[in-house]
Amino acid sequence: MATSTTFSLSCTPQSTLLSKPKSHTLSPSMTLLSPQGGQRNLYHPLRNNIIASPISMKPKRNHVGGLVKASMDNKNVEVFSKEHLAVSLAKYVADLSNKFIKERGCFSIALSAGSIKYLRKLVEPHYSNTILWSKWHIFWVDEKVVPKTHVDSNYKLAYDGFISKVPIPPHNVNTIDDALPADGAADVYETTLKRLVASNVIAKSFVTGFPKFDLVLLDMGHDGHVASLFPGHPTLNETKKWVTFLKNAPTPPPERITFTLPVINASSNIAMVVTGAGKADAVYSTLEEAPSDYKLPAQLVSPKEGELKWFLDKGAASKLW
Repeated sequence: MATSTTFSLSCTPQSTLLSKPKSHTLSPSMTLLSPQGGQRNLYHPLRNNIIASPISMKPKRNHVGGLVKASMDNKNVEVFSKEHLAVSLAKYVADLSNKFIKERGCFSIALSAGSIKYLRKLVEPHYSNTILWSKWHIFWVDEKVVPKTHVDSNYKLAYDGFISKVPIPPHNVNTIDDALPADGAADVYETTLKRLVASNVIAKSFVTGFPKFDLVLLDMGHDGHVASLFPGHPTLNETKKWVTFLKNAPTPPPERITFTLPVINASSNIAMVVTGAGKADAVYSTLEEAPSDYKLPAQLVSPKEGELKWFLDKGAASKLW
């Protein structure tokens, strides 16, 4: 079913109201589908010695429980066990939620697929009973153009693991129109964002004119891609649109919509959540920033007016020291 929920009108700063849980339902016929078959990756950015040479100075580390705080040329990087990562991320998100609800009256957050499972601590009573969920407005950094009940849907992933467990009003969950092809879905989603910027549900960057999300949660692929911005793909060069599309993504499914880099970099806060030893080379290359004309998409994430914080597990950080 095609839906694109856009009923939010405006935000008014508040700090005391709590909302009662509202139920979310999906069709009882929903079943988990088998993942689509493999497809050969079209881009190979980490081949041919693109990874940077070894770091000449090891980052300073302080061990606190399951946390390793790493100081790397003023980069905000923290390394955890997976469980401590979820705990730290929950506090980080909850603190930002409280901050922006007090300041703006609402909290705009954009999700990516890989970061969603690490929001699980937010559904526990310590947070679920205290966060003003009625003030949350959820968006997707990128989405596959598949039905919302499909196993590849980022919406389904977020719904099953997070949204269905907390009382966020359904009309505050802004999904793509999955009945449209990728180009049409991208255009409609950009129109939705512009309407919500006009009503101040999403803030606006007065420097760039792009939407200024309170928080964007990113993950990174083993090839250094973020959102659906893949190495070497023309979407990386888009500077005007807020939302663009792909019909030939190097991993299935091929049709997707994605925020552009200028929108991501206009955010107030970006959390890069990366886990697994399979991504260690890309993490190493991104954080080392060795001089090169070639940059991975993750290296292009650089908020103009906000802050970028890295949440790594020990596997993803294993090449840094």
